[in-house]
Amino acid sequence: MTQPAATTPSAPPAPPPEAVGPLMRSLSVLRELAAGGGRQPVGDLVRRTDLARSTVDRVLSTLARLGYVRTEGRDAVLAPRLLEFGNAYLAASELPDRLGPLADRLADELDESVSLAVPDGDGVRFVHQATRRRAMSLAFRIGDLLPAERGAPGALFADRWDAADWRRWRSRRAADPTDAGFPAVPPRRAEDGAGDDAGPGPDAGSPAGFEARVAAARDTGWSLDDQLIEPGLVAVAMPVRDTAGRPVCALSVVSHTSRLSAAELPDAVLPRLRETVCAMEYALSLPRDAASAPDTAPGPSHPAHATWMRASKQELGPEFVESMARGLITLTAFGAGRAELPLTAVAEATGLARATARRALITLEHLGYLATDGKLFRPTPKVLELGFAPLSGLTLPALAQPHLVALVERVHDSASMAVLSGDDIQYVARVPTVRIMSVNITLGTRFPAYPTSMGRVLLADLPRAELSARLARTDLAPLTRHTVTDPRQLLALLEEVRSHGFALVDEELEEGLRSLAVPVRDRTGRVVSAVNVSTHAGRCTADEAREALLPALRSAAAAIEADLWVAGRYARIPVL
Repeated sequence: MTQPAATTPSAPPAPPPEAVGPLMRSLSVLRELAAGGGRQPVGDLVRRTDLARSTVDRVLSTLARLGYVRTEGRDAVLAPRLLEFGNAYLAASELPDRLGPLADRLADELDESVSLAVPDGDGVRFVHQATRRRAMSLAFRIGDLLPAERGAPGALFADRWDAADWRRWRSRRAADPTDAGFPAVPPRRAEDGAGDDAGPGPDAGSPAGFEARVAAARDTGWSLDDQLIEPGLVAVAMPVRDTAGRPVCALSVVSHTSRLSAAELPDAVLPRLRETVCAMEYALSLPRDAASAPDTAPGPSHPAHATWMRASKQELGPEFVESMARGLITLTAFGAGRAELPLTAVAEATGLARATARRALITLEHLGYLATDGKLFRPTPKVLELGFAPLSGLTLPALAQPHLVALVERVHDSASMAVLSGDDIQYVARVPTVRIMSVNITLGTRFPAYPTSMGRVLLADLPRAELSARLARTDLAPLTRHTVTDPRQLLALLEEVRSHGFALVDEELEEGLRSLAVPVRDRTGRVVSAVNVSTHAGRCTADEAREALLPALRSAAAAIEADLWVAGRYARIPVL
């Protein structure tokens, strides 16, 4: 198979007359923030986007109002709500929902990392990961983009490239010989185009080597990555096809040469890999079940609604660029049961005028975030470049930190987050306040759960049988003269916590220390952590503390939950 020779990269096409300039500028800012790992000084954004400082300030002000960024000192930081865009694409594709459980099961059976990837131009983008917890394990995130030639899935997708696709690929290779535009992979040697250790041959990652790998994958039905990404990493991938026979994604099993060599990996995993691909193709052929109901249109309190935007414009004036906001929220019209939408449906879902929605759709299609057949629009994998990879790597404490900061600023007392660890609580996030007398606790500190407010919130969510057994084996030692140590009394208190949704503990852990805590729940409603405010008991009565602190605590917990629910839809959010 002879491919066209490399060409000089051509300039990007000019935007259409209907393109929305502010929308294009906001997307350039989001891309730069994502490329910088989710955080950039505002001055760097000005230089990297080549936009005026006043323009960047208005973009950031609008994005902050939408909840997609926040400012911390001189830095702009991506906020978890931005994951709504990537979630919309992933839900519309149905791949993580339909195929993710099968990939997870394969990872458990093989005890190897398993991923799902889709083609994105001349690259490959991950849409699902099931990783193993090892010292040396797969570090790619959902949304990460790899060059097609650096990995197993790319050879499967390139088999469908036409001459224009190959020309674009060669142009990109000529312009970026070290893969600097792909921060998810280590740079390669510019002199030969191969990886630091090219595995099966010195030219395995070169244009000629990639062409040979494409041909081999066509013949065998599977593709091998022998350390093309980095030394030690090996993988085998197979295509997953839709009912029309088109490859919609690739299923990969990834291992390390310390476990299996590239020669051993296919024999070890191909039988189960083939079985899983068959199961996935069958899953794609099934009609959507009742559990996968279409996403509902956003209500008037959500940014994807014209009423909310009008109110924002009235409040912020010129610092809120309405055309930018309208364009961005167009992406949220898509989702489960809304994979492809006509213009009219997009306008109805967002509350936008038809003409406004049309200009936004044209702009997004020009930039590659949407594809269209002339009537229906659908999101593309490129949507994931808008911060999904760095944001999907957040932990629960990182999600909570800015909300704890806001809580402390509101109540002027220290705030913390803890998780249940055995019979103890462990502090995973904390923001102290500045007082002459304050509570001094460091991250990682552990306390028994039974005499603490956060411990009681976490214990109260356990099944009753498990809770009774736990208390029966726990040494309920009196830490102060106020500590409740009677198991029946403690069970009654935990029932009240479960019923009322908060716990107030007065001087049971330490004399003079009062603490009020509320739960933080994940998308399933399970309590995954607790947030509290600690104060000195002498400042006010317990009733006064509850009246003053509980509304602020509940507001902070609700904000953390909102971020957790968005971030945890397709990514696993670690609690530590």
